[in-house]
Amino acid sequence: MPAVTVENPLTLPRVAARTDALPRPVLTVTTAPQGYEGEGFPVRRAFAGIDYRHLDPFIMMDQMGEVEYAPGEPKGTPWHPHRGFETVTYIIDGTFVHQDSNGGGGTITNGDTQWMTAGSGLLHIEAPPEELVVSGGLFHGLQLWVNLPAADKMKAPRYQDIRGGQVQLLTTTDGGALLRVIAGELDGHDGPGITHTPITMIHATVRPGAEVTLPWRSDFNGLAYVLAGRGTAGPDRRPVHTGQTAVFGTGSSLTIRADETQDAHTPDLEVALLGGRPIREPMAHYGPFVMNTREELQQAFDDFQKGRLGTIPAVHGM
Repeated sequence: MPAVTVENPLTLPRVAARTDALPRPVLTVTTAPQGYEGEGFPVRRAFAGIDYRHLDPFIMMDQMGEVEYAPGEPKGTPWHPHRGFETVTYIIDGTFVHQDSNGGGGTITNGDTQWMTAGSGLLHIEAPPEELVVSGGLFHGLQLWVNLPAADKMKAPRYQDIRGGQVQLLTTTDGGALLRVIAGELDGHDGPGITHTPITMIHATVRPGAEVTLPWRSDFNGLAYVLAGRGTAGPDRRPVHTGQTAVFGTGSSLTIRADETQDAHTPDLEVALLGGRPIREPMAHYGPFVMNTREELQQAFDDFQKGRLGTIPAVHGM
């Protein structure tokens, strides 16, 4: 882990917070419960237990794996509906194939991201390719749900397939971290993801003993989820480790630091950094639908049951 990397980060553009930036304190650190999703693949529920006022515009995030599948073990999700938000599936290692009821789909692997705006609704499936099911292998990724404002909830569905080679690669002043900007902006550098709701999504690899202090928009919230490794977050160096989320308070810079010693199988601190401008609208969320009112939520269920979100495409030979 991970697939997208560079030999010498010092060849990349460097970012640092301004000296007069206000450091964001860590309000709380939570630990993700572990469970299973879809047909039975392991996940960590990254945002479980966090007050939604600290998450908005994000809804939930699952760390999928990291798991080394034996032959015949890889699993995905069956056909399911979505309406009213965006799903962001970032594959760090491994391969996922996706398909929808509108004829869209594709394959994402090793650093790729599939950004699906469900909008007015569709049916969707995600599964490992047949060759991975046969051979087994490494699988690791994230799926993030991003809310849509009321004005955008019923827009037509849209896909963005973001290849690993398209992400903006940056580093810190001393080259101690590799920053992959998937969406949003960091210090004037833009990631390729196009978002309805202004957000920043970064995958940071921090070398042992290195510290990262980044400029962070003061109108955004701030979250750091540890994918692997151990370190600290914030100016007061709150300890964090694999499966934990640090929730930051207000300010204009964000700091994380990797411990001097990491586990043998996790040489660096791997962190997902997220920030977004809160929508501050009422939210009615149940299962695969995220709307503004209970009436809209009921309408989404009715539309799904009556086939208005699409039908599962026929598969040749079945």
